[in-house]
Amino acid sequence: MMVWHLICACIHLTLLLADPMQTWRPSQTIEVKALGLAWRNGLLLASEIQNDDGSIKGVRPLGGRLEFGESWGDALVREFDEELGVAVQIIGTPVILESIYTHHGVVGHEVAFVSNIAFPDDAYTHDGPIEYLEDNGAPCRASWFDVNTLDCGGLELYPTGLKSILQEGTIKLD
Repeated sequence: MMVWHLICACIHLTLLLADPMQTWRPSQTIEVKALGLAWRNGLLLASEIQNDDGSIKGVRPLGGRLEFGESWGDALVREFDEELGVAVQIIGTPVILESIYTHHGVVGHEVAFVSNIAFPDDAYTHDGPIEYLEDNGAPCRASWFDVNTLDCGGLELYPTGLKSILQEGTIKLD
């Protein structure tokens, strides 16, 4: 039993010491994700998406992939609890987006359930960035963004098509 604990500790340490500039490539399967739109004073909370060199190429709402047998709503609540330690409330019905994209020459394919959410009143009341860890231990940063300034020659809003849906009013900007 002691050996098993030592092996687990070594694996955990290896993950912690891993290169933070890990190269991510899309999975070669269709990913199903749940993304939450958290709003504050008209600004959207979104996480930075990095290129291999560490530069920021875009942002996307927080959330993550569904586990087998899990509903999109349960996945969304779980992801915010795991990543930020907050219990969010889902508001309304989701919009479903299909995104086929290319990241560093590799094609990815995902289907995302996207819905407005509400944070608890006392959660993340400061205006600065929110630092958190992905489930693989990779450090991440989320900030509050004006959606109207995204996709205008600077940062892209992912998944592709989300900005159009927000502008059409299919999902209300809270």
